[in-house]
Amino acid sequence: MMMINDTHSQLRQLSPQDFAGFGLGDVAYVRHVEVDGTLAFAIHAADGTPLSVVAERDLAFAAIVQNDMEPVSVH
Repeated sequence: MMMINDTHSQLRQLSPQDFAGFGLGDVAYVRHVEVDGTLAFAIHAADGTPLSVVAERDLAFAAIVQNDMEPVSVH
């Protein structure tokens, strides 16, 4: 039980910038966007940095997995 309390205490001290860095190299998210009137899918790093835009959702997920990251869909 002491370890859980220590972890909670440490998490409370993290800044918003610290939280933004979680998963930075491990997670990328996909969201739909419109490009020149056409539906497309934007790939972003965990911190929101744009990485790419592709035509198909499946292609976005495949690109993320191919780069050893975990894809997450954002609605």
